[in-house]
Amino acid sequence: MELSAIILVPNDTAKTGFPLPTLLQKVYGHALLSWLSEALYADGIGRFFLVCHEQFVEQARKCLPKDAQIMTSADSNPADLLHVFLSTADDEDVTIVAGPAIYAPSLKRWDGMTKQSCIGRASREALMDALDDDFVFSRFLRENCAFLSDCDGCFSVDSPSALLEMGTMLRRDRILRLMKQGVEIDDADNCRIAPSARIEPNVRILSGSIIGEDCLIRSEAVIGPWSVIEHSEIGERTVVNASQVYRSKIGGDCMIGPYAHIRPDTVLERGVKIGNFVEVKNAHIGENTWASHLSYIGDARLGARCNLGCGTVTVNFDRVDKHKTTVGDDAFIGCNSALIAPITVGNGAYIAAGSTVTDDVPDQALAICRARQTNKKDWAAKHKK
Repeated sequence: MELSAIILVPNDTAKTGFPLPTLLQKVYGHALLSWLSEALYADGIGRFFLVCHEQFVEQARKCLPKDAQIMTSADSNPADLLHVFLSTADDEDVTIVAGPAIYAPSLKRWDGMTKQSCIGRASREALMDALDDDFVFSRFLRENCAFLSDCDGCFSVDSPSALLEMGTMLRRDRILRLMKQGVEIDDADNCRIAPSARIEPNVRILSGSIIGEDCLIRSEAVIGPWSVIEHSEIGERTVVNASQVYRSKIGGDCMIGPYAHIRPDTVLERGVKIGNFVEVKNAHIGENTWASHLSYIGDARLGARCNLGCGTVTVNFDRVDKHKTTVGDDAFIGCNSALIAPITVGNGAYIAAGSTVTDDVPDQALAICRARQTNKKDWAAKHKK
């Protein structure tokens, strides 16, 4: 059963002096509303009704979990919409967030010094019955809502300066909850993990790593040290060592880095190795293909079990258009080779080291594209100073 929540995003910009409502202000790079809604989502709340000023409604909607059911009050009659939202809910009580707040369940206080928050619970039936022409939300909250406190892991953000303190709490809560799920985090003080990132058990995150929004890290992967992952999927048992990955999908059992740069629209199949100082962009690389050092692979499709020698470059841009390089299975590209796109290298083909290839290479062929070596006898001795 998916639980339901109503979140009010008050326009408090005149009070705080911020350009955005407090719930949309960023803390550690992500809106306070993202931290709040993702924590509620992780606790079983999968349906959200968003009450927000029309000016900010789209921005606020983007902060909610992508897989959640979302309804907003932007339409003409929010009370009717709220009635529809409540009538389709399964739970007896709904969670109501009446203002800027955080939900950090791993940081519940146990010292007896309670402080009430603006997060509460109210009867769904009572709220539906109250939705008439005279309905006033603030009065309903006063009379019918049981507000939670820091003993429940709920904390109000009652001033702009509190955002800084809350940021530390949000990061700690996120890391503690992941650790309880079986994620190993070596250096909690120097890792940043977005509220929307999904991390499976048995993942290891090393010092200095940043895992951004909409990431999925599969079981037994190792991230870091000093890696950045954004909008990407990392497969099981893959290692991303001191490298950056953006908007890409990396399969299982891959080795990335150190100092590799995986740019958007890249797909790496299982067992791929992308080594030090290799850049990959808009490329699909087949299983067990290796590019171990100092290469650029852009706008390309590489087959399985290929080997790219040090210094291989796909020359994809002619100053007007980008062109594609296609390499078949089991190809061997020698060191310091340049593949001038558009070009196709066949299955099992070889390219000799130092070649600049401008024509297609057939299956199983050897391409040699370089001048014949000439040695000038005693040339060096004659030119010494």
